[in-house]
Amino acid sequence: MKKEKKRIIIENLLVSDYAAEGKALARHDGKVIFISGAVPGDVVDVFLTKNKKDWAEARVIEIKTPAADRVIPFCQHFGTCGGCKWQMLPYTKQLQYKQQEVEQNLKRIGKVDLPSLLPIVGATDDKYYRNKLEFTFSNKRYLLPEEMNNEDIVVQNNALGFHVPRLFDKVIDIQECYLMEDVNNAIRNTIRTFALQNNFSFYDVRQHTGWLRNIVIRNCTTGELMVNIIFNYDEESDRKKLLDYLLQQVPSITTLLYTINPKFNDTIYDLTPITYFGKGYAIEKLENFSYKISPKSFFQTNTKQAEKLYAITRDFAQLTGNEVVYDLYCGTGSIGIFVSHLAKKIIGVEAIEDAITDAKENVALNNINHALFFAGDVIKICNNDFFAAHGRPDVVITDPPRAGMHEKLVNKLLEIEAPKIVYVSCNTATQARDIGLLSEKYSVEKIQPVDMFPHTHHIECVVLLVLKK
Repeated sequence: MKKEKKRIIIENLLVSDYAAEGKALARHDGKVIFISGAVPGDVVDVFLTKNKKDWAEARVIEIKTPAADRVIPFCQHFGTCGGCKWQMLPYTKQLQYKQQEVEQNLKRIGKVDLPSLLPIVGATDDKYYRNKLEFTFSNKRYLLPEEMNNEDIVVQNNALGFHVPRLFDKVIDIQECYLMEDVNNAIRNTIRTFALQNNFSFYDVRQHTGWLRNIVIRNCTTGELMVNIIFNYDEESDRKKLLDYLLQQVPSITTLLYTINPKFNDTIYDLTPITYFGKGYAIEKLENFSYKISPKSFFQTNTKQAEKLYAITRDFAQLTGNEVVYDLYCGTGSIGIFVSHLAKKIIGVEAIEDAITDAKENVALNNINHALFFAGDVIKICNNDFFAAHGRPDVVITDPPRAGMHEKLVNKLLEIEAPKIVYVSCNTATQARDIGLLSEKYSVEKIQPVDMFPHTHHIECVVLLVLKK
């Protein structure tokens, strides 16, 4: 018989600092404890979820004395929804801790000489800042503690909202979300109410049954609003009834699509969205550049902060109009297009073919004739013949996913020896690792943290690396 582990509780623990990735830090009997749900200055009771010799992880049971910095969260779903976990912190404090995390990661992991960090660029808007949201239908609504075993509450099992952290089959029924302008609430609540009134079935992820699966909303600063509703199977009469009603109730929708997804996973990248109303895509703008966003396109989800991020990237590149710029992990070409008017030539490389198709369309949309985009592995594409045909880079801009750059690409960059590398990252730990590898030939000249996602622990960071002489 398996021995049950003893539940270890520590009482009246003073939270002393912020660690990283949204966790706070305390010390107890010579052990470092990483705590979820606390902020520096709190005195808390916690139970240990992981217990090692020198460190432990813990979750808050009770806040005995709240920190002076604590504020009341503005969202009714805080603490249940896994989204905006830092609402209890003033935004100025969030920026302070994010700045601290960037500096600690670059020093501890990168182990290279660093200049002083530039002050983090905060968001003008800490609410309603996202241009894209995705909601999930489920016939297994997550029940709140006050609803459990309460006979006075009529339980409605269907839900439309966000997945509960660590519970893949449970969905929180979101009534109001502050991540996007109020139109997201109008769309979501209109669809939910109509679906319940008409007894439309909500998806069951375990049984792979039910009709309604997901909603994806893209709300652009241009005023264009694109909605894609994903169904498990087609039911033409009910589908038409639902889509027509939504267009009637939310007339600001400029493009309405639907997608039939009979698969066991929620990804739609191998499926074909069908345009029901409108032109089938949306146009977003960054400065004077226009970007076509199709239902499957990737685009930065905070438009206003993306402008700041790309402007910093452009400033770090120090372009004069004579440079060949290589844009690696270029996606749909957003950064390359943004800096194109100050470059002699833009060469974009991206592994995902659909993204390159979008990049080429965006180049045409902006009448740019000195940018070329290529689909494939940068290690294989960037050979001597490629350089002979397109020119060696004067500036390399790289914006990899959270995992950072592949070591082969780092070695390729060391071989290429471009005078400047501008490294844009959404994970400063892997960025620090790559900078450490690049330090063989490059020194760090500038570091600029940027906050793209207020009330979360996520941080972007732009680093300028200069070839050593």
